[in-house]
Amino acid sequence: MSNAIRIYSFPLSGHAHRVELFASLAGIVHEIINVKLAEGEHKQPAYLMINPDGQVPAIKDGDTVITDSNAILVYLARKYAPSYLPENPVQEAEVQKYLTMAAGELAYGPAAARLINVFNAPLDAEFAKATAVKLLAKLNTHLENKNFLVGDKPSIADVAIYSYTAHAPEGGVSLEFYPNVKRLLSNIEGLAGFKPMPVTNAGLVA
Repeated sequence: MSNAIRIYSFPLSGHAHRVELFASLAGIVHEIINVKLAEGEHKQPAYLMINPDGQVPAIKDGDTVITDSNAILVYLARKYAPSYLPENPVQEAEVQKYLTMAAGELAYGPAAARLINVFNAPLDAEFAKATAVKLLAKLNTHLENKNFLVGDKPSIADVAIYSYTAHAPEGGVSLEFYPNVKRLLSNIEGLAGFKPMPVTNAGLVA
């Protein structure tokens, strides 16, 4: 697949999954190169030439290298799947708001709680769960009578929010009280090309 975009990934990374998910949903030709994080491959010179931060994901599109999962989503949408990035300036601003949420509240809430349970990360579990609850309540209120986060069709906002929200139960954070959030997740999972992220059993709650 010489013309395929290369996605440098790791199966249990929600940041990497959102890029894989979007490439699959948008029908972008790609190949996945799993970086062996447990063996420290992401800190070796060969990979640091691709991403000096030593993190996944990263993509190579010809001679272009993009790092940071949300930046990658914007790049891929703008170049290959513009329907996932609204042209309306108000809706585009809304999408940006959720990308910021994905890098902030989502990362410090559900994602952090999962890191603690799955990878024994030395983080504050109480803070992570409290942040997750606030985030899920906010999303649940916003999604009242809505099928997607922005407008009436999926965007990269939904993709950015999906992975760590869907896997919040792995961090001991239940989705039981957030029916609108669960409906959003189901709507994304029903899209053609949907690709799940592997589930772990650590701290799993309903």
